[in-house]
Amino acid sequence: MADFSHVELLELFQRAQAQFTDRVDAVEPGQWEDEALPGWTVADLVAHLISEQLWAVPLLAGEPYAEGRFPDDTGDLLGDDPLTGWETAADGALTAFAQDDALRHTVHLQRGPTPAGQYILEMTADLTVHAWDLARATGGDTELDGELVTAALILGEQLPEDGLPGFFDPPLDVSASARPQTRLLARFGRKDF
Repeated sequence: MADFSHVELLELFQRAQAQFTDRVDAVEPGQWEDEALPGWTVADLVAHLISEQLWAVPLLAGEPYAEGRFPDDTGDLLGDDPLTGWETAADGALTAFAQDDALRHTVHLQRGPTPAGQYILEMTADLTVHAWDLARATGGDTELDGELVTAALILGEQLPEDGLPGFFDPPLDVSASARPQTRLLARFGRKDF
């Protein structure tokens, strides 16, 4: 993992949440069923991020991943007000990560034990890339925060060359001289060029 302090990791995570919040807030009522990613609507994408935020609380409390702990239905995760559902879940995750020594813990993800510092960096990268997905799907602002791009690119460069099946698509070819956001998106199988 890159040499980020715990304070820096927490600040990056909070900024990534805020960037995603801006994109959720910009979704128009008629856009929730639009395609965001193959097989995922805008609603599905936001529900996915809500679920990820919900998981942070028990994982950082030392509980193991357990299938079925949270709803997996998009409607259940979004509720009547998707922005409020997102903000509530995001606030809970931020509070859990901000607890004393939380980033020194090991969390027990579905794939196994993971340092909490790595976990928050992964969540920051996921929020950053998905903020672009959401903006692209809804005609919003696709320009990402440069510091978040840099942090997410550090994580992206740690991924296997063929991606992580079921999690991340294989990377696309892009020039090493391309701007950082283009390299980040290509690393996560997205085309911004």
